[in-house]
Amino acid sequence: MLYSLNKQLEKIMPLITPASVVIGVFLAGQLKDYSYIIPWVFAFMTFSGSLNSNVGSLRDILHHPKPLFFIVFMLHILMPLFAWSTGHLVFGDDAFTITGLVLAMAIPTGISSFIWVSIYKGNIPLTLSIILLDTFLSPFIVPLTLSVFFQATVEIDILPMMRGLFWMVVLPSLLGMILNQVTEGKGAATLSRRLAPFSKLGMAVVVMLNGAVVAPYLKEVNLKLILIGVTVFIIAFMGYLLSFLIANMLKYDRETTVAVTFNGGMRNISVGAVLAVTYFPPAVAVPVVIGMLFQQVLASLFGLFIKRYYSREILREGHTF
Repeated sequence: MLYSLNKQLEKIMPLITPASVVIGVFLAGQLKDYSYIIPWVFAFMTFSGSLNSNVGSLRDILHHPKPLFFIVFMLHILMPLFAWSTGHLVFGDDAFTITGLVLAMAIPTGISSFIWVSIYKGNIPLTLSIILLDTFLSPFIVPLTLSVFFQATVEIDILPMMRGLFWMVVLPSLLGMILNQVTEGKGAATLSRRLAPFSKLGMAVVVMLNGAVVAPYLKEVNLKLILIGVTVFIIAFMGYLLSFLIANMLKYDRETTVAVTFNGGMRNISVGAVLAVTYFPPAVAVPVVIGMLFQQVLASLFGLFIKRYYSREILREGHTF
């Protein structure tokens, strides 16, 4: 029953996050008082998602580390810089909105990228390795990135943010990985399958509660909100597109290109929203929460694009032959 429920939830993933944001905004009065449970639900999601990780997959990838380094470069240098530049171009000196745009790009890659890479038969060891590495580096990289861009304009509590990332992301991931290692993958795999639907429902809960917190900024649809939405969509779209194009330029094989595209484009947007709501003024959370509307939809679109692209490649090679 749980396996069947998980499959059904996977099919509607592109709809789960946008619907959860809308529900959170409309039921803000009833939901916002429960925002204190967000870190706990998120820690459970991280633990569930990390049950597929182990030290072995990371060790294997370190023998061919170039794609790994490329994804880290995309995630934490190129895309935050692109978001910062675009934010200044569109919003001028609006420090809170620009901080939200950069935060949405500076957070680690999304654990749900594993699902999309699996669906489109990408490089699973590479995906697990980048999720593992990026997760463990996040308490250092995310505050460092934000302080480099905004130390002079926005007050950033770096140590509390590092502690939050450790308890929400690093420790649950470490526990999941250790359990996988101790059970040699068998017990962890069974537990992962059973927890998977609850993890997806947990994502819906987190998104709803974050939506409730920033509801005052989303209820009034004005020109600025529409502009933020368009900007967030373009930045998120470019994350996927640049990852795909550069992977092709570097002549990566199909499996590696699929992994690079999804890991370079996706973000752990829920942890970004948690950080924004917890450590910044609500205005910073608006671009991050709006990003939740697009993330899974863009993943679905790029999945279809990749499928068509490689189908044409196979046909072209067949004609050449």
